Amino acid sequence: MRVDLAFGKTGLPLDLPSGYNYQLLEARSAQPLPDAIAALEHALDNPIDSPGLTDLARGKLSAAISVCDITRPAPNRLTLPLVLKRLEAGGIPRSGIRICIATGLHRIATDAELNEILGPEIASTYTIVNHNAKILSDHVYLGDTPSGTPVLIDRQFIEADLHITLGFIEPHLMLGFSGGRKLIAPGLAAQETIKVIHSPKFMRDPRAVEGSVADNPLHQELLAVARLARHDFLLDVALTRDRKVAQVFAGNPETAHAKGMEFVAQVMLEKIPEPVDAVITTCAGYPLDLTFYQAVKGITAASHILKPGGRILVCAACDEGPGAPEFTKMLQEHPSDEAFLEKIKTGPVTVDQWQLEKLALVSTRFDVFFYIPGVPAEYYPSLWGKAFPTLPEAVIAFLNGLPAGAKIAVIPEGPYVLARAA
Repeated sequence: MRVDLAFGKTGLPLDLPSGYNYQLLEARSAQPLPDAIAALEHALDNPIDSPGLTDLARGKLSAAISVCDITRPAPNRLTLPLVLKRLEAGGIPRSGIRICIATGLHRIATDAELNEILGPEIASTYTIVNHNAKILSDHVYLGDTPSGTPVLIDRQFIEADLHITLGFIEPHLMLGFSGGRKLIAPGLAAQETIKVIHSPKFMRDPRAVEGSVADNPLHQELLAVARLARHDFLLDVALTRDRKVAQVFAGNPETAHAKGMEFVAQVMLEKIPEPVDAVITTCAGYPLDLTFYQAVKGITAASHILKPGGRILVCAACDEGPGAPEFTKMLQEHPSDEAFLEKIKTGPVTVDQWQLEKLALVSTRFDVFFYIPGVPAEYYPSLWGKAFPTLPEAVIAFLNGLPAGAKIAVIPEGPYVLARAA
């Protein structure tokens, strides 16, 4: 069997030997809209449960727009000019508009990345706020959520008269779906807030997983944060497999986002009759597989369709290596996944521990194999699984010991497939 995996910017062909029962799970997708611009224009002027964006801007002197950073393939260069046009038509001067890069605890965007995210003209014309979660003085304390999370959000966003988020909706490993409230927290939150919403209290709740919303405590917590931040208007899109616009959702941040999540769940959910013995997956290629930190999402998504004791092979380019310094340090210092889970159960939350926690919750239940060529071999002994320098070596090791006819799911686009076993 030959498949093309989403891997880096170029993809990765994979030839699989016969003798196994392969099941190809491809990202289900709605058809692209015939005229995305027209659909966006209509959504902004006729939003869900909200005045049109131009009307919303009237009488206001400033606006802040939160947009995804380089790790997300949000079509900002398509959507942002339409938003800016309406803000200015409503009377907000260009000098009063700030575009905030929702980095969360990722590194700040480079100049080249700002050009890619926003387009060179917008990047050079408007005020750009490169959010840095580690500078406490850059944030405003807005109070605590009902469950006690301290809410500190980027000052440049909060001090604007109008608060807008611009993103897209896809499954998310702990929040159910991305988009909406995520562009405020963790996107523009201080690390003091981010650490709490990524603590074991939320990470270990079985409802804090891909595709889960109704009872997901983390989803509810971020809605509470967004309310304190006065989230005024949202523009989110759903994307096709080739990242064209499939549907548009604009308006009230909660009701519009809810409709968007419902649409994506219906489109992307892939049900298989029973759990499988093994899964070959990815982290959906560039930009999601830039780091090993991000590649964890492919692993967690695959875990939902595995038999107990099954195995996962994840293929991710990881061109920028393991990830941020904090994540890299933890990766090196904790050779045991079980010991790591025990250590962080009650201790203070440290930056990026949540991604390793999600990985450990999988690696303690399943065997994980890695083909992650951008991660230096010196890190291999610290991974909670087996890593290999070449794809053939990884495949041989992954298949070794599986019985003839074993059921193997192959997911070329990793976390873009919302798969569940009956």
